[in-house]
Amino acid sequence: MVGLLILFGVLGGVGALLTVTLMRRGGSRTETAEGLLQEQEALRQAHHDRVSFGTAAVHNSLPTASDAYNRRNGRS
Repeated sequence: MVGLLILFGVLGGVGALLTVTLMRRGGSRTETAEGLLQEQEALRQAHHDRVSFGTAAVHNSLPTASDAYNRRNGRS
């Protein structure tokens, strides 16, 4: 019983520490011009990756020419 109380106490303490740490962080975005440009480039790259590697782009072609299809069916 005491072990269970200690476990819950430790978990509660870790939860409180994480909450305090996250609340102390500023949720503000980048304010410098260079930081904003980096942020915009990262957003552009993420959008490009979502479009390039999305389900429609990946699964919209015939699988007969891909290596994965050949390996999956035991062909080499």
